[in-house]
Formats: sequence, structure tokens, C-alpha cells
Amino acid sequence: MFTKVLGVALLAVYVQAQGHSQGHASSYITYSQGGHEGGVNLGYSGYAVAPVEYHHHEEPHAHPKYEFKYGVEDHHTGDIKSQEESRDGDVVKGSYSVHEPDGTILTVHYTADKHSGFNAQVQRSGHASHPQHVSGHHY
Repeated sequence: MFTKVLGVALLAVYVQAQGHSQGHASSYITYSQGGHEGGVNLGYSGYAVAPVEYHHHEEPHAHPKYEFKYGVEDHHTGDIKSQEESRDGDVVKGSYSVHEPDGTILTVHYTADKHSGFNAQVQRSGHASHPQHVSGHHY
């Protein structure tokens, strides 16, 4: 592909140089992709045309499939969280949980695919506890 683009660029420079030497300044490049044609105007006017064709080529790709798990448990700082996810083709399933500062645990279970999109179920478990702040003046 690079060599085709380079060839077209060199051809355009050649056509431009020929046009200048003959009193014409022109360059226009056409291309086709999937039956559609287009052109790139290089800013000159005139009549020279350099046709370029290339065919779209898709690289084969492997079926995406993976699984992973991740977690942190730092009881000193209270940073406790985990995540797991699996993918098989276009279907992704997973969940993650986070221990919130109020003592509850936030858990999200999710799925995603090309037909249903992204779907999540969120739940909170445990009982929230908030520290009591005592305000007062001590004399």
C-alpha cells in the first residue's frame, strides 16, 4: 500500500514538473475503493489525470477470548475492591465490587454483547455507618 501511495505521489510530482515545463500546471489523482471513485486535488488546475486503484484487504483476526481477575485488600487504608471479567467473541460478562467508606459494599454485575448492548445490575449490601462528630467547647 505504501509503495502505491509513494508511486502516486511521484507521478503527481512528475506530472506537475511536465506541466510547468510545457506551460501547464496541473495534477489530479483519482482512486477507487469498493466500486466508489474519488479524487484528491493537489491545488493545481489543468488536465493531467493519474489513475490509482487499490483493493481493500482485511487482515484475518482471531476470535477474542479472555478471562481475568483483579483485587486489592488494604485493610489499613480501607481500599478493598475486586473485578473479574470474561469475554468469548462479542459477549463480555463481569462484575466488580468496591467497599465504600460508609461500610457498605457496592457490587456491579454486567454483560455486554452486540445485540443487547451494555446491561448492568447494581446492588449495595451491608449497613451504612457514619462516624459521629461531637462538637462542643471544652473550657
